Amino acid sequence: QMQLEESGGGLVQAGESLRLSCIASGRSVSVTHVAWHRQVPGNQRELVARIYGGGTTEYADAVKDRFRISRDFRKNTVYLQMTSLKPEDAAVYYCSSFNGRWYYGQGIQVTVSS
Repeated sequence: QMQLEESGGGLVQAGESLRLSCIASGRSVSVTHVAWHRQVPGNQRELVARIYGGGTTEYADAVKDRFRISRDFRKNTVYLQMTSLKPEDAAVYYCSSFNGRWYYGQGIQVTVSS
């Protein structure tokens, strides 16, 4: 099972950018279906972006054209580059991997002030 550790969260103003990082261990991100989810208190966790082992990416409509998921095989790290951030992007972001079900990191807070 893959272990996941997020970093890079914090407080930004609307319109700014932020990059989240997720260091993976236990399995290579080059062959694993990995993703970023996010959750706001009281809401369900939602899929934001994912990248399949072969490199195909998918994005939620709310973040399409603003967020980009990528991988660094050498560092075994997954990134989420977020641009033009909006207050509604504020959430706890979880790095995740799929192996029959989703497995999550501990999560990291992203706050966007208006």
